[in-house]
Amino acid sequence: MELSTSILLTIALAPLVGCLLAGFLGSFIGRAGSHTATILGVAVSCGLSFYVLYQLTAGGALVYNHNIYTWFEIGNYNAHVGFLIDRLTAMMMVVVTFVSLLVHIYTIGYMHEDPGYQRFFSYISLFTFSMLMLVMSNNFMQLFFGWEAVGLVSYLLIGFWYKRPTAIFANLKAFLVNRVGDFGFLLGIAGVLYFLGTLDYATAFGAAPTLVGKTLQITQNVHWDAATVICILLFIGAMGKSAQVPLHVWLPDSMEGPTPISALIHAATMVTAGIFMVARMSPIFELSETALSFVMVIGATGALFTGLIGIVQNDIKRVVAYSTLSQLGYMTVALGVSAYAGAVFHLMTHAFFKALLFLGAGSVIIAMHHEQDMRYMGGLRKYMPITWITMWIGSLALCGVPFFAGFYSKDAIIEAVGESHRWGSGYAYFCVLAGAFVTALYTFRQMYLTFHGKERFTVVHDHGHGHHEHKDDHGHHEPGIMHEAPHESPWVVTLPLILLAIPSLIVGFVAIGPMLFGDWFGGAIHVTEANNVLGELSKDFHGSVAMALHGFTQLPFFLVLAAFAITTYIYLFNPSLADRIKNALKPIYNVLNHKYWFDAVYYIVFARGGMALGRALWKGGDAAVIDGVMVNGSAGLVDRIAGGVRRLQSGYLYHYAFAMILGLILLLGGYWLVGQ
Repeated sequence: MELSTSILLTIALAPLVGCLLAGFLGSFIGRAGSHTATILGVAVSCGLSFYVLYQLTAGGALVYNHNIYTWFEIGNYNAHVGFLIDRLTAMMMVVVTFVSLLVHIYTIGYMHEDPGYQRFFSYISLFTFSMLMLVMSNNFMQLFFGWEAVGLVSYLLIGFWYKRPTAIFANLKAFLVNRVGDFGFLLGIAGVLYFLGTLDYATAFGAAPTLVGKTLQITQNVHWDAATVICILLFIGAMGKSAQVPLHVWLPDSMEGPTPISALIHAATMVTAGIFMVARMSPIFELSETALSFVMVIGATGALFTGLIGIVQNDIKRVVAYSTLSQLGYMTVALGVSAYAGAVFHLMTHAFFKALLFLGAGSVIIAMHHEQDMRYMGGLRKYMPITWITMWIGSLALCGVPFFAGFYSKDAIIEAVGESHRWGSGYAYFCVLAGAFVTALYTFRQMYLTFHGKERFTVVHDHGHGHHEHKDDHGHHEPGIMHEAPHESPWVVTLPLILLAIPSLIVGFVAIGPMLFGDWFGGAIHVTEANNVLGELSKDFHGSVAMALHGFTQLPFFLVLAAFAITTYIYLFNPSLADRIKNALKPIYNVLNHKYWFDAVYYIVFARGGMALGRALWKGGDAAVIDGVMVNGSAGLVDRIAGGVRRLQSGYLYHYAFAMILGLILLLGGYWLVGQ
């Protein structure tokens, strides 16, 4: 049975229709019309995505790979708009549309007072369309279109509150850092076209073995392996989009956007585009051990070292942001050990629990009247029971506690890295194990600071004297001062939390067998026999329950337990110990607080360096050479020549007669010389 083209077009275009209605007719259809149009579009897309996934898994539908529209044909090169729908694509479509739908619903509550309400709904629908075009594409050209489109919309969303200088700085930073990655990505696509002669996935993957033995001449004596060059360039694109070290600096700053964006872009969809892309390109990546080692080491570094920064953060959203960086590192490590299915499986489970944590953080921010500093929270569990319970479910899934979704995907990655013998796997194994402890440390710290312990905010009642702003000596709002007690968020906020908590609990338990250790992805993911670490692990897999029970005896669980014990003691029984530890470890704290000085170095080298180069080109090139020599210099030369010539025009008759006689003598002299 063949999937219907009209259904696939509806999935992709329904969010675009909602976006156009909210964007161009927002003032006519109003707030209710805007959110109805966009939610309806994404809901249709989500429902049909589930239908497509069902048809591919249980309905006997064949893989769909057709071109729908030809953009151009030049000789043997052509560009199409087409869809490749296999189980990998269908799973991504479900994740993207489901999380997007819940974020749309949540936004009604979160953004209800914002003047840019219609614009916001238009943007998030456009984002959903862009992401669907990216994951559904059957060729590199369309992939690149979706890739750039999600980058553009993330720029619009991060800087949504464009009157805030911090938001403008953050969206510019995200845009510029992603351009670095995208340049590598574009070169990688050019490499595919140059060596394989096509932009079509199926044709390129079929021809991929011909890359073996081909080299790219860098200098006269240096030749690099073609597959390695292509894979590393493609992965540089993923490093930008999926925020891998050292192109990770944009993601924490992107928290300047509204919280629904953090959940949509930075948990479930955009940042996972790079992971999806590498998994899709597995037939090419399997040809280069060097590229896979590079991917693994970069991912391992991110998994541990960005997680460490999360321990010292006090902004509730930034803790979750650094957690996202760390988990993206885990996915990248899985790609690097050829456990592509493990990476995509963690992508799916992570999408649910991380979106839950971001939306839960947003619910807390609403209740705290937009206070984001956890040092002014505490004791919120009695005010916000639904947010508290759902966030604990998300936190336990993130920490990889057995039976929760995150355990199955994260533990499988740690085991796969331990099974690998690729160069750098020892370092990667240490990083992912230590990362499990670090993850639990910042996650439990966040939960205790926010929901447990004594209240660290003050509710000031005005007793009928009108609204009273509490400000400090500098005119800033005093942190921790509130006019009314926090309370649970409205149902449009809590319903998405509950709907995300359910898969955060059960999706790993249900899906691990077929997705990780069965042949669920079929031909969508290609792994050579020698690299099949998941195949080795499947020999010891005896079902979800047995794996979870076995997990209680493994090192990762004991590391999580140790982190739980440490944070519980500090934040529930001895809060002053946290400051004493901070002071005792001041040098380490400073390194983490300054985020390893990545931002400072980039600012000095690239931002200031760029300005210095621009100033040198302006003063040395533009002012001195172009203006000074070429423009003003040529004008000055003409002026001097004209000044000299002007003196000959004296107006005296005897001057002109003298000039004529002199000219005649010179003429005769010249004539005589020629005659000789």
